[in-house]
Amino acid sequence: METSEPIPNRKEILEAGHLQRCFDSLKQSGYRLVGPTLQDGAIVYDELTSINDLPIGWTDAQEGATYRLKKRDDAAFFGYAVGPHSWKKYFLPSTRRLWRAERTDGGFQIIPEKEEIPKLALIGVRACELHAIAIQDKVFLEGAYVDPYYKAQRENVFIVALNCSVAGGTCFCVSMKSGPKATFGFDLALTEVLEKDRHYFVVEAGSERGEALLREIPHEKAREEEAAAADRVISRTAQQMGRSMKTDDVKELLYNNLEHPRWDDVAARCLACGNCTLVCPTCFCTTVEDVTDLTGNQTERWRKLDSCFTMDFSYIHGAGSVRSTHKGRYRQWMTHKLATWWDQFGTSGCVGCGRCITWCPVAIDITEEVRAIRGEKG
Repeated sequence: METSEPIPNRKEILEAGHLQRCFDSLKQSGYRLVGPTLQDGAIVYDELTSINDLPIGWTDAQEGATYRLKKRDDAAFFGYAVGPHSWKKYFLPSTRRLWRAERTDGGFQIIPEKEEIPKLALIGVRACELHAIAIQDKVFLEGAYVDPYYKAQRENVFIVALNCSVAGGTCFCVSMKSGPKATFGFDLALTEVLEKDRHYFVVEAGSERGEALLREIPHEKAREEEAAAADRVISRTAQQMGRSMKTDDVKELLYNNLEHPRWDDVAARCLACGNCTLVCPTCFCTTVEDVTDLTGNQTERWRKLDSCFTMDFSYIHGAGSVRSTHKGRYRQWMTHKLATWWDQFGTSGCVGCGRCITWCPVAIDITEEVRAIRGEKG
């Protein structure tokens, strides 16, 4: 993890036609490229072989319980908001074998895991997603207990961030102070600028690795008008947020309203499907399962992503599930995101990406729920 604070006052120009050279240099350095691509009617994160795998000329229309792709009238490489995937799929995969063991004459033998950690170049990481990665870093890298798998992968990534040129209908990163401009945690940050007769990126280096890569590809110093054009892109995006949330008192608001009637209202709509936790870039709950083969000679322990919306998540032997109702589970999730996360980790657990709103089958909107508890009308 060599990413750091951006190197100030260093803006360069990368013509759109040279983005492939950036990809090629990363691959030559041993990185496997992963980033946005079209798949199954959505823009998802998967392996990239060239810039042709990017969702060129596509954007997304998002609202509560609504996600649709549509064509743009230009050839933007990154002209969309965020899809159902988050980068945690690479740092906190849905399943991971922790260890396995075999029976021996005198007992059993633990067989160490020999997992290869790939070098990954993450392409198109948004500012809200950089904040989400930083939040998970607090969970898995700080304190007395460090996750060795997470740490190993975080130390083997190159991050190409993207300053947003499009705000989705459910985005509220401005309210959470997490976007739309990337300010930390990247090796390179791009702002895509499309003019009538020109397509280019304004580039900022955020680490020595980023500067080294930039030296390997054609670029030139940004002129004042080019840097201003990039700033206008970001400013315009900040004014296009589809949602907003008043956050200065939200922690105390939720703590003081644990029995507010709005929790019953949302419980009547919530399906407890767990979609919001699956698409959330910061949710990290897991469970552990032990499996044994039919002979009883081999066993394995697996870690799997879990959700606080499942009945068994809060199960305690002898007492049953602590949160057995939809009301209790939704209240737990939302209060953790916006309130108790501050007590645990010193930050909000929400970055305003809007995924939980878009991908909720019944369009439950976390910003709307906060307003309702506050007594405000939408």
